[in-house]
Amino acid sequence: MHVRFTLIAAARSASVLGERFDEDRPLDGAGWRAVELAAPALIPLGAAELRYCSPTPRSRATGNALGFAPLVQPALSDWDMGRWRGRTLTEVASREPDAMDDWLTNPAGAPHGGESLLAFITRIGGWLDTRPAVDGDAVVAVAEPSVVRAALVYALRVPPETYWMVDVRPLAPLTLIGFPGRWHLCLGTPT
Repeated sequence: MHVRFTLIAAARSASVLGERFDEDRPLDGAGWRAVELAAPALIPLGAAELRYCSPTPRSRATGNALGFAPLVQPALSDWDMGRWRGRTLTEVASREPDAMDDWLTNPAGAPHGGESLLAFITRIGGWLDTRPAVDGDAVVAVAEPSVVRAALVYALRVPPETYWMVDVRPLAPLTLIGFPGRWHLCLGTPT
């Protein structure tokens, strides 16, 4: 069985410097404009047999704006940041430098009281591997960039630390082809 699984990073909801951990903000004006510009390339992906999205407002809005009418999947929730939720990276680094260092260097650590990086990657991979699909199906999901990064790390079976070396831009699609437990990265747009 081979399934084509495309994850699309949600459009932006704030400038990079204004982003906060695990924050549920709706799309901002720039995000809406970006969806309009990207729509011609992304809308055809909505022909997928299965269409999903993260429960975040910007993921739902992005999926709906692209005409996907996606099914919300709680398992595609953003990384649980525990007590850091709503704080910026700068705030956490200045108040809890040792905890920040542990978070960045220990994949099994969860100094914020939320989910460890390893647990997050495992959760997203478990979701990826348990989607009901038949041979030849296409699946599309709009999710937070962190979810897309975690899916890539899981699919390629690379060390969890690789997560920090992947940059996922808003509205960037990632396509994986394969079946549960055996995914291959597919670069480029399908013809």
